Amino acid sequence: MTSLALATILQASILATTTAGGASANSVDDYAAARAKTTKTGQPIVILVGAEWCPACVEMKQKVMPKIRKQGILRRVAFANVNLDRQNKLAKQLTGGGPIPQMIMYRKTRRGWLRRELIGGQSPKTIENFIKQGVELDAATKKAEAARKPAGESKQVRNNKPAPTPRQAS
Repeated sequence: MTSLALATILQASILATTTAGGASANSVDDYAAARAKTTKTGQPIVILVGAEWCPACVEMKQKVMPKIRKQGILRRVAFANVNLDRQNKLAKQLTGGGPIPQMIMYRKTRRGWLRRELIGGQSPKTIENFIKQGVELDAATKKAEAARKPAGESKQVRNNKPAPTPRQAS
């Protein structure tokens, strides 16, 4: 009886610290937090979409991404993990129903949102290059846009499909 009560309390405390999307409320890899960060800072957003039943996804999340985080590369972007099973609608919007794992980068430009992706399991070096190249492209694009923008020009953004907002994914 005591173990049943303890299990119930433990389960309730886990549920209390979990958001509706299944990610920890304090998670640094939460999609809503990464989306807010990219909106505030203008940094590109990088999203890893995977599932717990996918061996390549588990490898990426548990072994590859901690190496990338340790190198400090993720400080240059807003980063999120999206679980296909717990955040199905959002994951499908991001991947178009395609294969996982999928690493997606969105960069906002005056022409709209630009997307890059890596599909399948990747090495730390490949992910490092993917993020560095995306950040460099973002910086070059912003520099070129600033040089072309005459003083007083209003901001014009083409209606490209952006990364889904957390409200769209609910």
